[in-house]
Amino acid sequence: MLIVLGYAVVLLSVFGGYAIVGGQLGALYQPAEFLIIGGAGIGAFIVGNNGKAIKATLKVLPRLAKGSRYTKALYMDVMGLMYQLLAKGRQQGMLALEFDIEDPANSPLFSAYPRIMADKHLVEFTTDYMRLMISGNMNAFEIEALMDEEIETFEQETEVPAAGLASVGDSLPAFGIVAAVMGVVHALASADRPAAELGALIAHAMVGTFLGILLAYGFIMPLASLMRQKSAESVKMMQCIKSTLLSSLNGYAPQIAVEFGRKTIYSTERPSFIELEEYVRMVKRPVEQETREEAEEEA
Repeated sequence: MLIVLGYAVVLLSVFGGYAIVGGQLGALYQPAEFLIIGGAGIGAFIVGNNGKAIKATLKVLPRLAKGSRYTKALYMDVMGLMYQLLAKGRQQGMLALEFDIEDPANSPLFSAYPRIMADKHLVEFTTDYMRLMISGNMNAFEIEALMDEEIETFEQETEVPAAGLASVGDSLPAFGIVAAVMGVVHALASADRPAAELGALIAHAMVGTFLGILLAYGFIMPLASLMRQKSAESVKMMQCIKSTLLSSLNGYAPQIAVEFGRKTIYSTERPSFIELEEYVRMVKRPVEQETREEAEEEA
């Protein structure tokens, strides 16, 4: 929705201002200029990217129209799930988490958080490192190094579509100049026409420069910037989980571990200390009840 609103503001501002000073909007309609600039930009994108990069870009583009998944509510869910997993592991032993980690879809802990289950990457990141914690064969430093490697790889992968789109945006003003030069060449080749017609041809040629700059900085470059912002949000969620799990590995209690994670969250989504404490107190009851029931069954 914000993308549509932004594009509408760009178009209304540019063409509205042009119309206010008496410009004729019909003069800006030059299909040949669109074909030259758009076709050259798409061709350059295909040449400059391999098949994987092109598929990744086409896959990401539809997601840009959606709002951010990483809301305060999702972070609260993640903090609640982290607390429940770590508390259960602390009270019953890490092996008690084996079923939850191996089959999250049927786990009572995971299934209580549909927003988390809807994000496959988030579930995999959490379960993979919980699995390593259960194995007990890696210390905190080794797991932290592995997390850093995975996060860096994720950043590099998500940068590919943004970089490819930004490259196209950088090239469009130059392609606009190409279109304008070709239009001027056409106008000069028609120098025997009346002055009015020759002036119209030159004006049409200048539209190419205008379109190239407008498409680049009004449409394409903002999309590349939005891609990078969404990538940063995904990385921040991974860093939040990383801080929580590492603090638990270093011996901190679950309630303190989630506080470590809370501190890594962007201020726009970060819950206050009191909010997180109350939420943890709320999710703590099911864990304590489950522990009592299992103890009674064993007895």
